[in-house]
Amino acid sequence: MIHYILQIIAFQLLFLVTYDLFLKKETFFNWNRAYLLITPILSFLLPLIRLDFIRQRIPTAYNIQLPEVLITDSPMQVHLLPEVVIGSGSGLSNYLSLIPIFGYLWYLGIAASLFLFIYKIFKIFKLRRSGTKINAKKITLVSLPNTNTAFSFFNTIYIGSDLSEIKKTNVIVHEKIHVKEYHSIDLIFFEILRILFWFNPLVYIYQNRMAMLQEYIADAKAIAETNKKEYYQDLLSQVFQTEKISFINTFFNHSLIKNRLVMLQKSKSRKIFQLKYLLLVPVVCMMLVYTSCTEDANAQSIQNSENIDSSKSLLIQKIEAVKEQIAVQGNVSPEEEKALKVLSALVSGDISNEQYKDITDALEIPFGVIEKVPVYPGCENLSQTEAKKCFSKNVSQLVGSQFNIKLGKTLGLKGRQKIKVKFKIDNKGNIVDIAARASLPQLETEAIRVINQLPKMTPGVQDGVNVSVMYSLPIVFDIKE
Repeated sequence: MIHYILQIIAFQLLFLVTYDLFLKKETFFNWNRAYLLITPILSFLLPLIRLDFIRQRIPTAYNIQLPEVLITDSPMQVHLLPEVVIGSGSGLSNYLSLIPIFGYLWYLGIAASLFLFIYKIFKIFKLRRSGTKINAKKITLVSLPNTNTAFSFFNTIYIGSDLSEIKKTNVIVHEKIHVKEYHSIDLIFFEILRILFWFNPLVYIYQNRMAMLQEYIADAKAIAETNKKEYYQDLLSQVFQTEKISFINTFFNHSLIKNRLVMLQKSKSRKIFQLKYLLLVPVVCMMLVYTSCTEDANAQSIQNSENIDSSKSLLIQKIEAVKEQIAVQGNVSPEEEKALKVLSALVSGDISNEQYKDITDALEIPFGVIEKVPVYPGCENLSQTEAKKCFSKNVSQLVGSQFNIKLGKTLGLKGRQKIKVKFKIDNKGNIVDIAARASLPQLETEAIRVINQLPKMTPGVQDGVNVSVMYSLPIVFDIKE
């Protein structure tokens, strides 16, 4: 999710830079309006698009993903649990509690932004009630007493009674264009984005660019219906009070007046400059190349499948070598016979066969292909994916709460101490074969003690047979100085 949001922000930034550098000063106002409305939507859609033909055409040398490194004597049969970080200054629960905080903060921001939006709507309706209404040809004119305010919202034009008749005429012509062009819908669209993505500053910039563009559109059309000299004088005269609401079209906006005057005097852009909008094509193509070549869950699954195929080929070679060794040796010990039987069961995949009944306790099924993973008590009746998450969460919580963090002070440790732990959940659900590796034997002993406190699990199942599964758990003991 975070990666998706970062991609949205990056794409919006690229679209805005393209607009500011190449399009903002052109007089193709309707084209620019379409650009400012379409590109935010594209920024949400493009990260979701994966085009396989692009991925296939990009040389693999440019798409390198380093594999996860796990040192173990039984690769393919060890499941790497998420790293557990233990802080001597604060418990693991404090660390884990940070994870949902970002979600709560997002919802809190949405609630605050929504409240502000409702408050702005309330202010507009309050002004509407305080004024005198005149209905004419799908437009409602509201005369506000004792004010110089002038703005429009949807099909209603609000205008202060203190304005001169000439100014009122110019303002009404200008604001009618906002109404006819449905400019309020554009601004409400960005207001919704501001509510949902209140933390994204680019949404505010988008809305600002749209508000400025709408003034250019209204000015360009209004100047043809009014006295040009009087219209300029109105813009150059004193700046009147204006309601500070982000989604209304205000006539007297001090920050925009200079730009509006410049744009009014600007010659119409030559049609050849419309070719600038073709810049959107390479920009979108670059984004598609990025999103298509970004590793996702599906691509990772394909990569894992290729790794498995490679491992199978290596396994076949080893089996052939074992056959040759047996032929040379001439006889097989009971231990070797059991090992060959285990290998045969794993290769055949038919571990429910009666001939393998006596070696089920020695079977260790690769975690990635096991039908039913071991289940932590309390995680029953969940899907395979949810059961894995529940298992990891509970193991992490137990290790974080039971690990003796006083060891850091006792042993005089500083910084981060890494402990690698391996353990097996056998076909009866017991925790066995625990081993640990760390810089100090005391840390290894403590890690083994903690893992021994794991409860009895529901064992993993393959072809209806309970099997063993090996786990690897990295623990990081973070000592606060």
